[in-house]
Amino acid sequence: MSSVIVDPGVDVPVPARGEVWAVGAVILNQRGEAFAQRRSADRRLFPGAWDIVGGHVEPGETLLEALAREVTEETGWRLCRVRTLLGVTAWTGDDGGGLRHEADYLVEVDGDLDRPALEWSKHSAYDWFGPADLHRLTENRSPGELLIHDLIARVVHGLPEPGA
Repeated sequence: MSSVIVDPGVDVPVPARGEVWAVGAVILNQRGEAFAQRRSADRRLFPGAWDIVGGHVEPGETLLEALAREVTEETGWRLCRVRTLLGVTAWTGDDGGGLRHEADYLVEVDGDLDRPALEWSKHSAYDWFGPADLHRLTENRSPGELLIHDLIARVVHGLPEPGA
């Protein structure tokens, strides 16, 4: 973790006792497209939906430790820079897991972006999404489940400030 650069002003929440947290990473390539992977059809939570890299914070982990672990587990890449906190949301999934808090970040990684090492037991595909591809991010999502679409849309359109 010591080799990860965290840009000035990036907020890293500290979970309160008993809270369940997840982290997410929006990763861009040189063309400004965002990485997403399709969740396997047999997943309990959001089956078949496009998702950013991320997952649950394990007991004893900080949010940044979880972010680094998830990037490596899900892609084989190494987290090297945390640029921006894109937002903190609270949501309840369709898996009975209750309320979760999620902190999503725009990050930079080291590794071959053309060859992610996906967890094929959990994901069935990956792709890079630019402005013309954003509609695909709503596939297999219920109306109103636009967190992933909205995060990626904000980043590929140049990161307007929240609420702008």
